[in-house]
Amino acid sequence: MAAYVPEEDVAVPSAIAELARGVTPAPVWRNELGGLTFRLGDGPRRRFVKWAPAGSGADLDAEAERLRWARAFTTVPEVLALGGDGTGRWLLTAGLPGRSAVDPELTKTPAVAVRAIGEGLRAFHEALPVADCPYTWSLRDRIDRAVALRRDPADWHPDLRHHGTVERALAILADPPPVDVEVVCHGDSCAPNTLVGDDGRPTGHVDLGTLGVADRWADLAVASWSTVWNYGPGWERPLLEAYGVEPDEERLAYYRLLWDLT
Repeated sequence: MAAYVPEEDVAVPSAIAELARGVTPAPVWRNELGGLTFRLGDGPRRRFVKWAPAGSGADLDAEAERLRWARAFTTVPEVLALGGDGTGRWLLTAGLPGRSAVDPELTKTPAVAVRAIGEGLRAFHEALPVADCPYTWSLRDRIDRAVALRRDPADWHPDLRHHGTVERALAILADPPPVDVEVVCHGDSCAPNTLVGDDGRPTGHVDLGTLGVADRWADLAVASWSTVWNYGPGWERPLLEAYGVEPDEERLAYYRLLWDLT
């Protein structure tokens, strides 16, 4: 399942309806695990609630913990409440200024959105202190997950199917490139997770459930790749330019393969 903005009718979980307290929850995102994000209200006092159905594998407790830590250094949502029941878990956060970089208005102006993503990711990496970060997005854990999952090549992104077999892909992952620059990575740096203000500048980041220390190319590979999915071809290099780096084809290829297989 790909992540997308729901256009179909969405059943509102009872726990979310109770949190809304008379406000109609507006579904704004469905993720790859079947989780949903709802907007509660409009304007500067709007709130957002993420819903992870039981068994989805999403760890909202881990995300809440990372948000609380990162908020001391950069602009991420304030955690308002966290809870759940037998049907799933929910995470309630305050809204931030700006709109998603894949808002329909921004997909019409990809140069603005892509610049904001690149500049925002650079600022994020520079703001969060590696030495003080209690979380890791370690290669070892991610490679172990790829080995455990052994994703069918038929399910890989088309860009990666030239690797042919699971064994060949796992052999590549077992020989990672040396770390370039260690940073606190976002962990899901796809375009929708950067917020952009009316002036075209980045205003914050959302969805930090896998935030942790890793090579900056773990984020850059995914952020640049996601421009193709959201804006079309030709925007990968502008994102890297906005971040302030030259393309590193080896690390881009490695971390995209690792992303897709985990």
